[in-house]
Amino acid sequence: MPAPTTLPLDDQLCFALYSASMAVTRTYKPLLDRLGLTYPQYLVLHTLWEADSRGIGAIAERLDLESSTVTPLVKRLETAGFVTRRRNPADERQVVVALTTAGLAMREACACLGEALLAASGMPLRRIGELNAEIRMLRDALATRQEDVA
Repeated sequence: MPAPTTLPLDDQLCFALYSASMAVTRTYKPLLDRLGLTYPQYLVLHTLWEADSRGIGAIAERLDLESSTVTPLVKRLETAGFVTRRRNPADERQVVVALTTAGLAMREACACLGEALLAASGMPLRRIGELNAEIRMLRDALATRQEDVA
């Protein structure tokens, strides 16, 4: 029986997505370092810029992470003065995270990330938008398939 043929790594979609994600993170890193943020902390702040005063669970869901992963990120952001945490008076089990003035100001400071990515890629904004839409479609299709199997 012949051995199964394995595609070279560069021909595998999973590796292309993984290595592209790593390249984006490396592009952002020097800028985030200057701002005193990690990439995961930036993502948490970004969820709050979309809708402030979210519960830990809502942040975790938006980022497709576990609450236990988000909690330490939020604690570090609180220590840095970017967010506050408080118990939800309607449900003491929930922790609500809200932006501080410094957290709101960080939105403007982080605007350079998109500009850096666009410049580093050498691609037009239109093409970056198309890639983003295609990758989201793939993500959504895979997530739907996972729900169907579960």
